[in-house]
Amino acid sequence: MDSEPGCRIVHGQREYEGKQGLSYFAGVSAENTGARRLCLHLLVIPPGGSGKAHLHENHESAIYVIDGETDVWWGPELQNHDVVRGGDFVYIPPGVPHLPANRSSTHPATAVVARSDPNEQESVVLLPELDNRPPGSR
Repeated sequence: MDSEPGCRIVHGQREYEGKQGLSYFAGVSAENTGARRLCLHLLVIPPGGSGKAHLHENHESAIYVIDGETDVWWGPELQNHDVVRGGDFVYIPPGVPHLPANRSSTHPATAVVARSDPNEQESVVLLPELDNRPPGSR
């Protein structure tokens, strides 16, 4: 990577599997652009797919759902539940356990995910004891 400050273009073909069990399309992060305070990726949850229960220790997350409909369970015991649809925004503070799942068995759910840590996977904490907590999450 060039040491001169400047714009970086990231072509959206590179996909990676996050600790959360979901596939992301790499966007802006410390690893591929040198970002210092933010991370931005595209997330596609396949039909019937779900993530693993987790939290982000040290960073905020903001999500914009482009298309689809997902369930999100959140809270210390994943006791809270919301349905998130295309056009909705979601804010997740640091340290809040959550688990997303695609409601559709036939269509993917697509979202843009922004985080306040450019190394967003480093502060992901998996919570396997909560994975099967919400009914219908798996």
